[in-house]
Order: sequence, then C-alpha cells, then structure tokens
Amino acid sequence: MQKNVGLMRLVYACQYSWQGLKAALSNEAAFRQEFFGFVFLTLITFFLDVTGLEQIAMIISLILVLIIEIINSAIECVVDRVSTERHTLSGRAKDYGSLAVLMSIIVVIMTWGVILIG
Repeated sequence: MQKNVGLMRLVYACQYSWQGLKAALSNEAAFRQEFFGFVFLTLITFFLDVTGLEQIAMIISLILVLIIEIINSAIECVVDRVSTERHTLSGRAKDYGSLAVLMSIIVVIMTWGVILIG
C-alpha cells in the first residue's frame, strides 16, 4: 500500500491536526485556558498602540505557549500510557514538560513587558 503523497498527505495532516485541536480543547484544561487566553490577548493586540512587528512578536509569544503546552500534554499522555505507577523518571519527564510551559509563559511576560513598558 502506497503512503499518501502530495495533496492527499496535506489533507490528512490537516485532519489529524484538527482532531488534535479538538481533543486538546476537550481533554486538557490547561490547554483550554491558554487557548482562550491566546484568543483574548490576540484580540487585544489589535487595540494597542504597537507596530506590526511588535504585534506579531506578541502573538508569536502566545502561540509558543500553546505549542509547548500541547507537547507537554503529549509527554504526559505517553508517560501515563506506558505506566500509571509512580516512577522517578516519569515524574521527571512530567516536571520537565511543566517547566517548559512555565518558561514559555515567562517569554510572554518578557515580550509583552518590553513592548508595552519599554
């Protein structure tokens, strides 16, 4: 059987991505909160006195949080799928994912702070 190539590969990739977004919004409370924060704050950027490049930087920083959060959620899913028993490495993997989310939120705070205050 031949793998999907060309346009059909893109169509299937978009379908899988859409399924992933729906699953994240329905199953991941943190992603849901950050997604609605992304929508709200993105809308706010249209009312701020910032340049186009500054607006893009602000929005990209918000998208970064969503990307890191969904990777964190994927790590947690895999860890939980492998085993639900407590293990040092499982806890460490989840903690690293959580740290990555925190660091991306710090990037948002720094980006927005420099643009709005500086």
